[in-house]
Order: sequence, then C-alpha cells, then structure tokens
Amino acid sequence: MSHTVVIGAGIGGLTTAALLLKAGHEVTVLEAHVYPGGSAGTFYHKGFRFDVGATLAGGFSPGGPHARLADLLGLTWPVTPVDPAWVVYLPDGRTVTQWSDPGRWQAERQLAFPQAESFWRQQEKLADIAWDVSSRPFPWPPQSPQELLTLARALRPRTLRAIPHLFHTIGDLAPSKDPLFTAFLDAQLLISAQTISRQANALYGSAALDLPRRGVNHVPGGIGALATTLVTWIRQQGGTVHFRQKVEQITVEKGRATAVTTNKGLHLQADQVIANVTPWALRGLLNTAAPRPLVKEVQQRPPTWGAFTLYLGLDEAQLPPGLADHYQVIADHTRPLGEGNSVFISLSGVGDTQRAPAGMRAATLSTHTAVTPWWTLRQASNPAAYCERREQYTNRLLTTAERAIPGLRRATRLCLPGTPVTFEFYTRRPSGMVGGFPQTSLFNARGPRTGIPNLWQVGDSIFPGQSTAGVTLGGLRVATAVLQS
Repeated sequence: MSHTVVIGAGIGGLTTAALLLKAGHEVTVLEAHVYPGGSAGTFYHKGFRFDVGATLAGGFSPGGPHARLADLLGLTWPVTPVDPAWVVYLPDGRTVTQWSDPGRWQAERQLAFPQAESFWRQQEKLADIAWDVSSRPFPWPPQSPQELLTLARALRPRTLRAIPHLFHTIGDLAPSKDPLFTAFLDAQLLISAQTISRQANALYGSAALDLPRRGVNHVPGGIGALATTLVTWIRQQGGTVHFRQKVEQITVEKGRATAVTTNKGLHLQADQVIANVTPWALRGLLNTAAPRPLVKEVQQRPPTWGAFTLYLGLDEAQLPPGLADHYQVIADHTRPLGEGNSVFISLSGVGDTQRAPAGMRAATLSTHTAVTPWWTLRQASNPAAYCERREQYTNRLLTTAERAIPGLRRATRLCLPGTPVTFEFYTRRPSGMVGGFPQTSLFNARGPRTGIPNLWQVGDSIFPGQSTAGVTLGGLRVATAVLQS
C-alpha cells in the first residue's frame, strides 16, 4: 500500500489526504498546531472561538468545490446559507449589499452604479465560463502530458469565448469615470484575488466578483469546523492525523522525497509527500535538497500580503440591532486599500453559543498589510515601536469599522490584535504571509509540482489560490495528479 504523508492540516492538505485515503493510500497528516485548518482554523480564548483568518465559507452550492468533495466522500458539511453575503460601506456613506440572490443583486447594483450595467453583464458571462471550467477537471497550469490532455478534453465551444480576455484585466473592462465604483471593485478583488482591478486577470477576477452569488455560508462554531469535519472523516476511514508534530525536514534520496522528520523526533517513510505549505516554507524543509528553480523563486519573488487582525469579544446588548454577519468598509477611496483603509468585519451568528458566551458575539476584523515593516521593527529589537504600531493599527481598524457598526468600541469586552509576526508564530507561515499570490495573470499561475517527482504542493500557493473553495479545488487537482502518477 502506498504511504502518503501530508504536511499541514489546512483545508487543501486535508482534502488531498481524504481523497487519496479513499483511493486506497495509507495516509498520515502531520500538523504543527493543536487544531486543524491553518489560516482557515478557529481558536479558543476566554470563552470565545475566533476565526483565525478566513471567515467566508463559499463553494457549497451544487457544482461548487465543497459540494463536489462532499459527494465524493459522502460527508455533510456543517453550514447554513447566509444572505446577504456582506454589506459594503463606501466613503461617501452609501452602502452596497452583496446579495446572493441574483435578482436582488441586479437591483442593488443598478441603484448603486447605474452606469456600470454593461460591465456587470460581461462580468457574469465571463464568471459563468470560469465556473463552468472549474466544475470539470481543469489542471491549470498544465505540468505534464496527461494534464495537457485533460485540459484539452475540458474545453467546450463556449470556453473559447473567453480567449479574447486572457490578457485583459478587470480594469480594462470596467468603466473608469466613477472613482467610487473603481474603489468598490478594488475592495472586492483585494479580498478574493489579492490584487485590485487594474491588475486582476479578467477571467479570474470575474469569477472572484461572482463569489457572493455562488453562496456564502455560516459555519456554527467557526470556520475551523470545516477542517474538523475532514479530520473526523479521515480518522473514521482509517487515516492518521497527528497534532503537535511540526515537520522540520523532508529527506530526499536519489531525487525523490523518502521521509519526513518532526520536531518531536517522529520519522516517517513516505512514497509521496504532500506539502500544504508556502514555497518559502518548502524551501526550508528541503534545505540543500531544494530544486534550483524553487531556490531561485523564493529569492526573487516579493512577499505576498500579510494581515493585521483584531479578535473582539462583544457585548451584544451594546450593538445595533439587525446587523449582517459580514461587512466591508472603505474609509478613503483616494488612498491605497489595506493598512486599515479597508477593513473586513465578520461577526459570529446570533445565538451561536459555540462561538461566544450567551449575550456576547465574537468578531474578526482584518485588513491587508505589508509584512516587511512589522518584521523590520521586530527584528530591530524595538518592542516599543512595534507595540506602538500595533496600537495605531488597532485604533485605525476600530475607527474604520465603526462606520458600519456604531458603538463597536463601547461594545468591546475583549480585544486581541494579530500582526504578521503573530501569524507566523501560530500558523508557521514564513513572515506571516497569507492569502496566496495576486492573481494578475493566468500564465504566471503556480502548479503543484515541485521538481521532485513525488513531492507536491497544495494550498493557497497553487492555482486557483486563496479561499477555502480555491484550496479545495487545488486539493482535488493534486489528488488526481498523484493517482495518475
């Protein structure tokens, strides 16, 4: 029996592990932390359960990645649909509600941006093509003759309509005369494609803008319940999941990965290794055995985004009534987004006592942030300056968030800030980089092959990138590639 070792119990790693286990592999998952999910995990503190990073659960509608995985494994996800998906606050005080219902969304966007209807119609057509393609095996970028053949078989006549847009960006398609419309698009794309409209690939960006219409769900107990569901399934089917086992080395002999070693001295032989880690982390695990292209990549590739996050315990009695579960606030459209100028807010569901004590609610506030300035202060052994910057960002996020939730500060009973330094400590992601790579070009997308035949990457570093739906698609692809190899 082929033994597969999976490094990291994120959604991508667990998806791959479950599919290979179902196909007859012996599977062992090694996770450094005490709970699964990674950036899509949920941690416990003083009676609250906070979502670490990812707070939006999508891809569960028929044909979506999570729905397909549930059908393949015969499991049921602990989710309930949410509509609206989220509410966007613009700098001029207007709100735009991201309804999941297509009819309500059309009425909303026509009211907010009447001049942009032709753009939305084109975006929907491109999104339909992108989602149709993703519903079939579509290994992009192809990295083997078998994948090229699979790619060719997946093409349909309607797919060819997307060819003129392969080199376009969302900014090329969108009207540019309304700066608030551009800011709205930029804010949506930053959380779903890690870049803004003038850089986001038109096909990927169209699908990303369509995410609310593909269904957003509430996960009782926190988004980490998705990973826990997969861990339970794997164990029930005879697979092994170990926590508190941080992999420190991948052994390579004669050009193949043969074993992994953890910080606790666990040494496992492996026929295949699945690394649910970033390229920087993989380079460290391989050490001198790292293939030259990987070494060159991590030396030349700029850091991805990090996140500054606030985890809040809120007194529900002090909050305005009738709140949505998710908000996005843009403070100033004349300044770059991120760094507290745009904030995403997620609240635990009303009455979800798994997330918060009775009468309280858990909230996660997050903004994109560059990782380097945080590490510059930290590595300069300047704790006062680091703490001052953290306090500045805390106040900035609360001020921005109060545009959507007046009285948020008054309602706060617990406030935990998280910087990229925090993220590295808890998620083991180098420099605290999160979210994967900006989706600017389909031709710069990363595949799962590493240059070592039986070592594969999975997670948000490979196409299609971030979100639980994206990494699940990646996991589906990697499992197929491993079985074909």
